[in-house]
Amino acid sequence: MTVEALIGRRGGGYRDGETRLEEPMSAQPEYTPVPPPAPTPTAAAQLLGQLRADRRAEQWVPAFERDWAKALEDSRHSYSLTPLHDVVRTWQARLSAAPAVDAFVASGMDDSDGIALEDVLGTRP
Repeated sequence: MTVEALIGRRGGGYRDGETRLEEPMSAQPEYTPVPPPAPTPTAAAQLLGQLRADRRAEQWVPAFERDWAKALEDSRHSYSLTPLHDVVRTWQARLSAAPAVDAFVASGMDDSDGIALEDVLGTRP
């Protein structure tokens, strides 16, 4: 049997007579994960206003300001806004979860096996 008979008339097992793979293989994923959208420029100020209006303001406002100051310092060193965005996202999640937490605590259910927020939200880089 001849080589032409084995590979066909076009001369190759790929497209239009090509004898090599046209698209090189890559270890990279075929898709790029979409990062979460950046908070609006006023998101931190709006969030701070919401925290000040909350009944937990005495504890939450200093904690937010401490997190914000650390993220601001990290941003200055890294030239990235990501640490600031992470603080806003984390505190938005805390604030939005507060009613569910209040309802759970008010229900009288046993919460002695609690889970740390970092285990749920993940740690910041």
